[in-house]
Order: sequence, then C-alpha cells, then structure tokens
Amino acid sequence: MVLMLGRRLIREDSEIRDSPAVKRKVFEVESKTSGSQEILDFCSGSSHSEGILQVFNEFRDSRLFTDVVISVQGREFPCHRAVLSASSSYFRAMFCNDHRESREMLVEINGILAEAMDSFLTYVYTGRAKITTENVQFLFETSSLFQISTLRDACAKFLEDQLDPCNCLGIQRFADAHSLKQLASRCRTYALANFSEVAQHAEFLDLRKEELEEYINSDDLSVSKEEMVFESVVRWIYHSVEHRRPMLKDLLEHVRLPLLHPNYFVQTVEGDQLIQNAPECYQLLHEARRYHVLGNEMMSPRTRPRRSTGYSEVIVVVGGCERIGGFNLPYTECFDPVIGEWKSLAKLPEFTKSEYAVCALRNDILVSGGRINGRDVWMYNSQLNLWMKVASLNKGRWRHKMCVLLGKVYTIGGYDGQSRLSSVECYDSFSNRWTEVAPLKEAVSSPAVASCAGKLFVIGGGPDDETCSDKVQCYDPETNTWLLRANIPIAKRCITAVSLNNMIYVCGGLTKSVYCYDPVSDYWMLVLHTFNKMESCGMSVCNGKIYILGGRTENGESTDTVLCYDPSTGIITGAAAMPRPIAYHGCVTIHRYNDKYYKS
Repeated sequence: MVLMLGRRLIREDSEIRDSPAVKRKVFEVESKTSGSQEILDFCSGSSHSEGILQVFNEFRDSRLFTDVVISVQGREFPCHRAVLSASSSYFRAMFCNDHRESREMLVEINGILAEAMDSFLTYVYTGRAKITTENVQFLFETSSLFQISTLRDACAKFLEDQLDPCNCLGIQRFADAHSLKQLASRCRTYALANFSEVAQHAEFLDLRKEELEEYINSDDLSVSKEEMVFESVVRWIYHSVEHRRPMLKDLLEHVRLPLLHPNYFVQTVEGDQLIQNAPECYQLLHEARRYHVLGNEMMSPRTRPRRSTGYSEVIVVVGGCERIGGFNLPYTECFDPVIGEWKSLAKLPEFTKSEYAVCALRNDILVSGGRINGRDVWMYNSQLNLWMKVASLNKGRWRHKMCVLLGKVYTIGGYDGQSRLSSVECYDSFSNRWTEVAPLKEAVSSPAVASCAGKLFVIGGGPDDETCSDKVQCYDPETNTWLLRANIPIAKRCITAVSLNNMIYVCGGLTKSVYCYDPVSDYWMLVLHTFNKMESCGMSVCNGKIYILGGRTENGESTDTVLCYDPSTGIITGAAAMPRPIAYHGCVTIHRYNDKYYKS
C-alpha cells in the first residue's frame, strides 16, 4: 500500500488511478489546511551525529572499513580517511590532494608523541578528551599541528586554570612560543600580582634579562615594599654571578632605590660586595642618597612609588579663591591622577585674603602669605595629616612665590603694600630659621618660579602695577648671586612654572601658550597651546606628566578644569574636574599612603 499525503485528487486523476493499468490501492488523506501542502521537518538532534561517531569509533577499534594507518613513534593507529579529513584541515589537505600520503595505506607522522596521538584520535572520534597536567603540553602541540582549534583552546584554558607561582613563568614562555596572546597576558598579570612568591621559585632564576627587566620596570608589580624587588634582582644575579655580573647596572635602573628605607639602603645595598665593586652603579646610589636628603624635590622614574606598596604620587591643591579679590578658601584637597579621584585633607588653620605661596619640602607642604605683610608660615605634615606653625618670615610679604632648592625653601619677591620686593629669604628646616640671601636683580610680584639643574629661576612677574617683566633671573646657591638669562618670549605676571627632566615649563598669564626653557642651552621654545586662556592656575608634575589645574579665565571667573600634558608624546588631555572652580591656589606633588586620613 502507498501512503499519499496531501489534497484530494480530482476526478481526472481518479479515473487514471482506476484504470486497469494501475493495480495498487492508494490511501487518501485530506490536508487540514486548504490549498497548502503539510511538511514535517524532523530532526533527531545531536544524538544522530553522536551515534554515527560512536559507530565509527567502534569500526576503528575493530579495524572495520579503516583505510589508512597512522604511525607515530612506531605505534599504529588504524583510521578512516573520511573522518580525519572531516575533522582536520591538515588531514584534508593530506588526503584530498595529490600527495603521496593520499595513496599510501601507512602514513608516518613525526614530531609528536604516541600518547598525544591516541588522545587526539579519541577526541576526533568521540568529541571528548582527557586533559591532564602531564599531557596538556603535548596534546596542545598535537592539536595545533592538526589544526583542531577547539581542542587547542581547551588546552590553553586548562593551562590558564593551573597558574601557580611555581609555574606561571614557564607557562608564559610556552604561551609566547605558540603565540597565545591571551594566555601570555594572563600569565604576566598573574606573575605581576604574585611577584613576591614567584621570585622564590626556580623558574624565576631562569628568566632572561629582558624578561626580568619587563617585570621589575612595571608600575603594576605587586610588592609590599621595594626591598623585595632589590632582593629578587640580587638573587637572580648571584644565581649565575660570573655571567650576570655585567647586567647589574641595567637591572638596578629599574629598582626604585630611592624608595628603600635609608637604613636598609646603607646596610644592605651599599654593603653588598657585588655593588661595591661595580662603579657603573655609583650614579644610581648617589641618586638614592640625594632623594633621602631632598625628598620629592628630586624626581626620576625611580622616585615614583609602586601602588602596591600603599603609596602613590598625588597632587595636593592648597587654598585658592573662587573669584578675583575673593577670600581664600580653607580647603586642602588631594588628586590621584591614576584613579581620577579627589579626597579632602585637613583644612588650613588660617585663611584670609588670597594668593598664598606654596611649595613641597621633602614630603611635607609649606604655605606662607595670603595677606599683605603676612609673616606666618604653616607646614602640613603629610604623615599625620595636620598643620603646624614653623618660624615666621623675616619680612612680611604677599603675592610672592616659594620654591625648594637642594633641600632648602626660598621665599622670593612679592608685595608689602607699598612696593615690590627684591628680598629673598632661605629656610633651613633643621634649624627652623629664615635667613636673607642675595636679592633679586629686579623686584617682582606674582612671577613664575622653579628650581632646575641646581639653580633657581624666577620668570616674569610684575615690577609695578602697570607693567609686566619678561626677565629670567637665575640664582646660584654656591655663589649666592643672581644672573639674567634669556628673556621669556612673553612679558607676563600671574604665571606658573614647573621643572621636569631638566627643563622648565611655564603657562598662565592669560595666554593659551605653554613655553619650555632649556637651562643648558639658555633657550625658550613654544611647546603647545591649551584650550583656553588662563592665569593664576596651578601646575604640578605627577607620574612624569604635567598637570595644569584651575585658574582664572578672561572674564575673571575661576575654572575647575584639569589638563594633563605628556612631554614624551606632546599630547594634552583633560582629567577629572576639580571639586570646585578656583584660582590663585598652590599645587604640589607628594607621596601619599592609602586613605587612612582621608575624609569623604
């Protein structure tokens, strides 16, 4: 009997079926939907393919219908060319092209293990594979050879899950060799986060110099203190001291020696026999000693703390006012550029008038001025988050500047209510005394001041109420004398300066221009334009970049904008806005530990 599904046949069809030539009976079923043909699209799902694969695997075990034998390390694996070709483009190219192997019954494959081939074939015929710590490397290499990406990726994921301080460096090297970028990146991140433990294992001692440098140079290296980095480098050197001794200086350049505890530096670092006999390292030791004396006045890539130690470089904004002639604000606020967050610190005890002079001495902050003939000087202790009075200035002044040079604070110029001042005072924190030094060649108020290359530079300023100066006055502390250097291209007051990489950068004065001065060649150049004209803005160096904060615009209003300029790229970008618009404020960079004293 034939089962016919569909519409009822018309009479002509019936007559044909009823003719003597047609002997068979037809069972007619009427379609439920008029004018359409019913179709059932049946699918048995993955069970169908799994069942067929299971049968093929049984055929393989019993050597039924096999048409090729794969030989690995002398062990033979009977297989089906069709199954191998369907699973692997490697075998498809081998069997479907006019290669010699496409006609031979026995095909020998070199460079892999028989056990790995067995596991590979089990995966091809069943879709399953047992990946272990013993076979993962060989199974990965086999699946890579035969271009089975799913099995290859599973091996890589297994390796990632097995990361441990004792094996992460070896797995990273394996990942690099096989261009597994995601696995290599995961290994590097793991090693950076667990460096203290990783450095104790044998794999660490087998690192190449370039690999070790990449780790210890990273700001993301996680250590509780910098001493751990130094000890890991020394351990690596001593593991093969004769061969690695010449590499000592290159590696120590990435250790932040200035941030080691002074006692540890003297006893352990300077006391190390290998370092004592390495004169090429003396300059690095000298830099660390200078930092222990001068603090943040001396900046280099080695003076930036690793965030894992709990310290970070932050910009502290002191005082400022919202409008010209307004009262100075009492706020002291801290900006961490890496996370883009502002925090409040202890408020200034006194705040009247405006335009304080602010500078950082080692890791503390000094503030003076704020009103005509003001003599008070306050120091902010960053460890205790509190303000305390220190010795008063000999001469009351306002709209002056303070700057640190070789561990001493200089108060320069200003205004006493009657005239501009040329007098300069020097503060010794150990004796807590201010003493007079040689006066300026030209009395000015509101200049830009910066220390660079062992000298003090006073740039521009106002000699009187009407005019602005373009002079650059340079102070040499060794001779206690002032000299005039090349004039700045613009004559301005209310400008700000910072020093970075032995160059001085100046902005403000209601211009968009940022100028750079090279003290060695005594030459000025225009380096970039900011987005708006600004004066009396803050300026500070943090993490090797220059930040320009706040300031007063052409219409007399203050702004809350923060700009970041990277001299290495010449790019200027915006950063997190200040908590409030301010101008005439002080900006300094210090190292800050955690959030223990921060107030929300």
